[in-house]
Amino acid sequence: MEVVIAPAGELARLAADAVQGLLTARPGVVLGLATGSSPLAVYDELARRHAEEGLSFARARAFMLDEYVGLAADHPQRYRNVIDKEFAARVDLAPGAVRGPDGLAEDLPAACAAYEADIAQAGGVDLQLLGIGTDGHIAFNEPGSSLASRTRIKTLTRQTREDNARFFGGSVEQVPRHCLTQGLATIMSARHLVLLASGRAKAEAVHQLVEGPISAMWPATIMQTHPHATVLVDDAAASRLQLADYYRQTYAGKPDWQGL
Repeated sequence: MEVVIAPAGELARLAADAVQGLLTARPGVVLGLATGSSPLAVYDELARRHAEEGLSFARARAFMLDEYVGLAADHPQRYRNVIDKEFAARVDLAPGAVRGPDGLAEDLPAACAAYEADIAQAGGVDLQLLGIGTDGHIAFNEPGSSLASRTRIKTLTRQTREDNARFFGGSVEQVPRHCLTQGLATIMSARHLVLLASGRAKAEAVHQLVEGPISAMWPATIMQTHPHATVLVDDAAASRLQLADYYRQTYAGKPDWQGL
């Protein structure tokens, strides 16, 4: 696991560089898209590069991490709509190139199995963008989630619903109680994981992710076993890291050609 500590704007640039490098080498790349606050600056940077530098996503495909269960198709916080607004509609992704779990399906377990099959048929995800919750969840894999889990329905914790209430006018009761989410094993199948976190509120979760024991109580810790995982954090999110100076020294001495 590589840990990079830098200003938030620099972190977004680094993540965008990784995506652009893949697109340049293989235009048909498969991306994993996350919602929430953490990836927004990355989407802004990628949209800028598309508009100003001609970066093309025309042959790329993308899979979303998760989706609320039961939100109307036109609800602004339905994750399919969020991803379209924040990213897909701002670049040249082809119609239908972005897939997500179907939170309105009549048969939710069947929808989850179909989504797993879609990812496999696409050849798997090449680069998965991730954020992390204050309780250590990635996607909607809450504390206690199986480390071997696949796409499934989950009940959201009170903490996660409180954290997400800001997207629902500050009302926890408006936040759905259930979601469909890629499982931890599904996420771990991606070839490169890129997690972004900023702010002191994420400091304990980042500390556990990077330096704590692997545990279902902090689901993101499973990333310690991934062969190509990158953690991009600002100073505030890195404030609990015991080896922060070492991570800074390691990154400062990294060969330019190596990339993330």
